[in-house]
Amino acid sequence: VQLQASGGGLVQTGASLRLSCVGSGHTLSSYTMGWFRQAPGKEREFVATVSRAGRRTFYSNSVKGRFTVSRDNAKNTAWLQMNSLKPEDTAVYYCAARTSVTGEINWRATEYTYWGQGTQVTVSS
Repeated sequence: VQLQASGGGLVQTGASLRLSCVGSGHTLSSYTMGWFRQAPGKEREFVATVSRAGRRTFYSNSVKGRFTVSRDNAKNTAWLQMNSLKPEDTAVYYCAARTSVTGEINWRATEYTYWGQGTQVTVSS
């Protein structure tokens, strides 16, 4: 499966952005989806994950209450709605997919097989 992330940009503190991750080559309905980010000089970190049917979600503490992950398998797309953005949210954001076994969620980057190319999010203060 190939993943294409988009929707990043330069915004001010408090603004919102919606990232999209479109899959091709295979239906995403078999995959757990995750969003990760990497800021300059830092390691890639987990942001959010959604189970293959969209019933379960999980967020990092740093984005909980501000970000919402969702998906529409009919559109082969997952989204990350980001509200109340802060300068510390500045990073390249990646979507990722891993084959789902039991409809689980997963926050471990090393366990994801497929990765999108990343989209830059910059939040100015």
